[in-house]
Amino acid sequence: MEPESTVTTCYRHPKVECHVRCVRCDRYICPDCMREASVGHQCPECVKEGARSVRQARTVVGGRVSGTPVVTYTLVALNVLAYLLQLALPGFQERFEMLGARLVGPDGGYYHYEGSYFGHFQPEGVVAGEWDRLITSGFLHLLPTEGTFGIAHIVMNMLALWHLGRVLETQLGRVRYLALYLLAILGGSVAELLLAEPFAVFVGASGGLFGLGAAYYVMARRFGGDMDTVNRDTVMLLVWLLISAGFTSWQGHLGGLLAGAAVTAAYAFVPRGPRRSLIQAAACAGLLALLLLLAYARVSQLPGL
Repeated sequence: MEPESTVTTCYRHPKVECHVRCVRCDRYICPDCMREASVGHQCPECVKEGARSVRQARTVVGGRVSGTPVVTYTLVALNVLAYLLQLALPGFQERFEMLGARLVGPDGGYYHYEGSYFGHFQPEGVVAGEWDRLITSGFLHLLPTEGTFGIAHIVMNMLALWHLGRVLETQLGRVRYLALYLLAILGGSVAELLLAEPFAVFVGASGGLFGLGAAYYVMARRFGGDMDTVNRDTVMLLVWLLISAGFTSWQGHLGGLLAGAAVTAAYAFVPRGPRRSLIQAAACAGLLALLLLLAYARVSQLPGL
């Protein structure tokens, strides 16, 4: 009778002789399967199992911690890309700027929307079902030859987005931060639709930036911060809101400010617990539904609808 073999082999590579065991499951592992541990080595399966059992770090409002402000980088890049398209493509801005209602004549000219039109006149704007303008307008800016600021419009807005965005994305997490920014843009556009003439045209990221400014203040008040600096920055933001009433979209600034404050309050004041994320998501969904309902109600009031 042959003696029983005493050779031990790797459980993953049966043809490889080995003499080291995984410190968690006690199975033999070869050098290719060894993973460094605090004491000894582990097999690949035990390493994966351990990684799943480790709790991920969370921000103060429950988001996933992110060291790199990827969303802020992406938002800046999208704004710059949209600006280049505005410069390169005639008609790009006219299609995606914030507009409640106007008519386009057979000559290509723009006319006030009257609710009834004949011949080749066609409606344009949110009244014509172009609801995407409520968001896309927040990524457009004044061209170099337009308005009071020209190219300084996008430069100042991107500097503000870079300054505020990096701080808030770290505090909120990527998903919550992106939801905040988009809802603030939407809030600004809806306020323009409600408070301005339907044929008025608006572009700019200011609604989103005022939403970030409101979030910056709410987060500092809720979780502690240098309130002297925060109060000074907030006063400057409110002063700019008043000054801008003379030559920019104060409606968009106000709408973005209120929407940003509402979203951040939902993030910051919902108590910790297993349902915190669900409650925060429900609050954002509720605000989204309210803004869209207000926009629909306003459009429905326009003549001819």
